[in-house]
Amino acid sequence: MKIRLDHKYHGAAIIQIAEDDRFTAINSIKSNGSNHRSAFRVNDDIGVYLKYAEKPSETFEEFQFTFNQQHLDDLAKLKKVTPKLFICLVCVKAEEICCIKYDLLLQMIVERRSAKGEGEDTYAVLVNAPKGKGMRTYMNKPGRKGVTLTKHIVSRSAFPSDLFA
Repeated sequence: MKIRLDHKYHGAAIIQIAEDDRFTAINSIKSNGSNHRSAFRVNDDIGVYLKYAEKPSETFEEFQFTFNQQHLDDLAKLKKVTPKLFICLVCVKAEEICCIKYDLLLQMIVERRSAKGEGEDTYAVLVNAPKGKGMRTYMNKPGRKGVTLTKHIVSRSAFPSDLFA
């Protein structure tokens, strides 16, 4: 089997999960009869949805993770079968994983919709990983690059322990 980039970058997160003492099992989630490339069930009750960005933008030093309607539909289905759902945003060049709860993603989308006055086809979650500080995750204000909505600080040491808390 050929090794794809998502195998490499998702594997970085999966290995850290498997190394935790509370880890017992990981299984891929089926979607339309086949294994989903980004969704996994950890132990019995934890869902993880993995995305990666290789490098940050040069201008704002942000890793960008896009969520289209298919991604959001996949997450909603995953939430139905795993009570605890997390999105693991693998920031390759920073060598960090920004792990957020599904509820935080929904909160950011609601804030963006409210600021714009309507929904959108695609949402961009941005992650900034400043040296020596917690990571910041947020969305931009509609129509304004570099102007952010609420920034959420994510501890660099939160992953993978937050999954099992």
